[in-house]
Amino acid sequence: MHLAFYAPLKAPDHPTPSGDRAMARALIAALEYGGGTVSLASTLRTRDGKGEPARQQDLMDQAQAEIRRLVPMGRAACWRAWITYHNYYKAPDLIGPAVAQALGIPYLLIESTRARKRLTGPWAAFAKAAEAASDAADVIFYLTHRDAETLDRDRTERQQLIHLPPFLLRQSLAEPSATTGPMLAVGMLRDGDKLASYRIIADTLAHLPTGTWSLRIAGDGAARAQVEGLMAPFGSAVEFLGQLDAAAMEQAYRNASLLFWPGINEAFGLAYLEAQAAGLPVVAQDRPGVRDVLAPGQYPRPSDGISPLAKRVQTLLSDDALRSRLGKAAQAHVAQHHLLPVASETVLSGLAACGVRP
Repeated sequence: MHLAFYAPLKAPDHPTPSGDRAMARALIAALEYGGGTVSLASTLRTRDGKGEPARQQDLMDQAQAEIRRLVPMGRAACWRAWITYHNYYKAPDLIGPAVAQALGIPYLLIESTRARKRLTGPWAAFAKAAEAASDAADVIFYLTHRDAETLDRDRTERQQLIHLPPFLLRQSLAEPSATTGPMLAVGMLRDGDKLASYRIIADTLAHLPTGTWSLRIAGDGAARAQVEGLMAPFGSAVEFLGQLDAAAMEQAYRNASLLFWPGINEAFGLAYLEAQAAGLPVVAQDRPGVRDVLAPGQYPRPSDGISPLAKRVQTLLSDDALRSRLGKAAQAHVAQHHLLPVASETVLSGLAACGVRP
C-alpha cells in the first residue's frame, strides 16, 4: 500500500519543532503502523502569513512545477492514495488534488479548514485553492468538532467526514506520575494568544495564598521578557525551564502536580495529551478544540473569569487523593481515545472507504 503524504504548512522533516510537525510525523507513523509504505511527496511550504498576492502567485507557480515532477513519480511508485495534512487558507494544498486526479487515485485530507469569509481580501487566491482542495477530497478527517461544523455545512455530496481524534505517537503508557511537585505550564513564549494565556495564569496566581504553590514554565520565545514581567510579582515561586527536548519534557510532566494552561485559541493542544498521558490532572478553560482532548471533568468557561480557575487550582493542590484519581482517569482517557493504534485504525477506515487496503 504505497501512499503519498504531504503537509503544506510544515513538512515532517522541517528543522523547527512545532505541534504541526509532530502531528505530521505521527500521521505518517499511523499509516505505517497500519501497513502502509509512505512517501513524503513534496516539502514545498505554501504558507503565506501576511496575505501577499505576489507571494501566493509565486507559490502557485512552484506548485505547478511540483505537479509536473510528481505525476510521473507517483505513476512509477504506484501510489494508491494521496494524503494531505492541514489544508487552510494561509497554507493550502496546491499540489495534491491535481496529482491525485492525474493518477486516478483517492485524495484524502486530514485537518482541513473551511473559511469562505477569506474568499475576498488579501488571501483570496489561497482561500479559493483551500476550498477547491476541500471540495476535491474523497474523505476529510477532522480533529475537532469545531472544524466539523463548517466541513459538514460545505461538503460535497460524495464526500465522507471521519472523526480522527488528536493522538500521541505511542502504543501504550507508563504508570502515571505521583502528581506531586510544582504546577506546570507548557506553551511558547510569544505574543498573541500564548501571551494572553500567560496573563490569565498570572491573574489566577494572584488569587492563590502565598506559599501554597509553585509553578514551572516550559517553553521559550520572543515574548519571554513580557512573560517574565507578568510573573515577576511571584518571585522564586515561578521558575522558567526554557525550551525542553522530548526527554526533558517527559520528566517535567512526571515531576509536576498538575498542568495549568487556559488554552486560548488552541487548535487542540498536544501538551494536554502529553500531560494526561503522564497521569496529570489538567486545569484549563472549556474552549472549542481544547475540550476535544480533555478527559471529562470540571473546566470553567472563559466567561466565568478568574475566580473559578483559582478555586479549581486550590482544590486540586490541597487534595492529593483527588489529584491522583483525576490523573489516573485522564491517563485512561488518553489510552482509550488518543494513542497510535486507535488512530491507525481510524485512518485505515478512511482509506478502505476509498477502496484502498493493505
